[in-house]
Amino acid sequence: MLTLNELSFDFGGRYLYKDVNWQIKPGERIGLVGQNGTGKSTLLRIITNEYQPTEGSLSKSKDCTIGFLNQDLLSYESDESIYTVALQAFEKALILQKEIDAIIERLEFDHSDEILNLLGDKQEEFEALDGYNIQFKTEEILEGLGFKTADLQRPLKEFSGGWRMRVMLAKLLLQNPRLLLLDEPTNHLDLPSIEWIEEYLQSFEGCVIVVSHDRLFLDKMVNKIVEVANKKVYQYTGNYSKFLELKAERDDLQSRAFENQQQFIKQQEKLIDRFKAKASKATMAQSRMKMLEKIDRIEEVQNDESVMNLRFKVRQQPGKVLVSLKNVSKRYDDQIIFENASAQILRGDKIALIGANGKGKSTLLRIIDKSESFEGEVENGHNLEKTFYAQHQLESLNIQNEILEELSGMGSSKLESELRSILGSFLFSGDDVYKKIKVLSGGEKARVALAKTLVEEANFLLLDEPTNHLDIQSMNILIQALQTFEGTFITVSHDRYFISQIANKIWWIEEDIIKEYEGPYDEWKYWMSQREKNKPVIESKNANKTQNVSKPIESISDTKVLDKQKKQLQIQLDEIEIELNTLKYTKTEIEKQIEDSANTHKIGTLSEQYQQNENLLISKNKTFETIFEQLMSLE
Repeated sequence: MLTLNELSFDFGGRYLYKDVNWQIKPGERIGLVGQNGTGKSTLLRIITNEYQPTEGSLSKSKDCTIGFLNQDLLSYESDESIYTVALQAFEKALILQKEIDAIIERLEFDHSDEILNLLGDKQEEFEALDGYNIQFKTEEILEGLGFKTADLQRPLKEFSGGWRMRVMLAKLLLQNPRLLLLDEPTNHLDLPSIEWIEEYLQSFEGCVIVVSHDRLFLDKMVNKIVEVANKKVYQYTGNYSKFLELKAERDDLQSRAFENQQQFIKQQEKLIDRFKAKASKATMAQSRMKMLEKIDRIEEVQNDESVMNLRFKVRQQPGKVLVSLKNVSKRYDDQIIFENASAQILRGDKIALIGANGKGKSTLLRIIDKSESFEGEVENGHNLEKTFYAQHQLESLNIQNEILEELSGMGSSKLESELRSILGSFLFSGDDVYKKIKVLSGGEKARVALAKTLVEEANFLLLDEPTNHLDIQSMNILIQALQTFEGTFITVSHDRYFISQIANKIWWIEEDIIKEYEGPYDEWKYWMSQREKNKPVIESKNANKTQNVSKPIESISDTKVLDKQKKQLQIQLDEIEIELNTLKYTKTEIEKQIEDSANTHKIGTLSEQYQQNENLLISKNKTFETIFEQLMSLE
């Protein structure tokens, strides 16, 4: 489909790639990965012929049509509706539609065979282009990407950059190119839209190359990883998780080869230094010098998985309850965001607030921060000190400041050495700390802003989309920072891997109130899938309408409601009891297999299964006890 032959690209006096060979085949779904600055987006622009290679060539088959979604499309504006903009993907069919309409008008006064035959030909051609389904396809994809039916006729210019990007993505998907290039497509998608596009791309018949920092998206979507590193591209079969395994093996081999070569070079340099002054050995020394000049140097392995050695402390410990929301209501015109919603944030909570765009997640953070008007009460607990990292946080950086200067301006009592250590954890080392903010990339600015947030030593963080603009390496740094953070936080994010690594509670907004799941994201995801299968589902303590499960029992005069609650809780108990029996049976079977097996590898696998089963058994028992207590309280 498309081939890069000995391709090199010089940018600003340095090579991004040197003698790269890469053959892109039909049906491949490729994740293009690498550290910031290695040239991933540049490589996509070379494939589209926007940039020309310095050396080498790029060849593609005649039927290779290319669609490219890039961040420049954010600035595209139009007075036309988003439906009309997306429909432009069917340019040829739209032209034919106009020709057919003109012919039909002409038929009112011209009934000749020539006109009838022309109409038949045009309609046949229109049908071959699947023209009669273009409106349905356009609506389906736009709504799949999160637009409501009522939004389709709104002008594109009324939407934010992120929503415009979705329209351009819809247009691109409707064009159905043979090769689809996507540069950070999930940056502007919410969770339902990310899951929708995953399913869509898995059934996409063409080839896809995607640059993304979303590890779960790459795991689910791609079947091949191409890494840009050391001016080369390295290809791995499998998804991102498989790539990490294979890369670790390759890095280990390369690291050993590098060390061996460095040892060999040092030995040769010692011999050269020893004999170059002796006339009898000068020829031999010269020969070895030429050999070292010609040697193909092995690159030292660059570690992408930076380990943070800092723990981010808090200035003072707060009380047990940090924030209480009581009967909070919020609406924009006729749109209800919350209605009498209540919730509590406790010391030690690591909350991920998730859900589709437009559900009020950022609004809720601002209400907790008390920077948004609302009805109801938000009470701050004892010794609460909060810091808010908002989506516009990058704009608040002083672009004339140096990085170190920006951090020291926070009024922190930390010494310069301490601030440099913190910046080192955020990948700013050596003289990097003296760079001006204005010369930094979006990802680098995001790291500075996050470092500022954590250096304040507040005991409560509000983080609105903190992973935006971060590459995978920077994401790992943020995950480590939040895992070691001694305080409490609530974060809005659509990155599922990030959420799965840092959250011990999940909040989401449903039926105009806040719901809570006490547990990590993976457990919540499983619980939600079971809920969808077994509707209606009764909310338990681990998945409730936080402080809003129902009206207080005393205030309900209708005994039917009470009886219904008892019946529903009993159904839940019966279901969990069945699950507990199944888990106990599985536990017994695994124990038997471990006793009977002599295979060490198999015993290891069985032990992992046993532990997973045991953890689930403990969790289910806790849930059973909680629901049983609720049922007893209603008796």
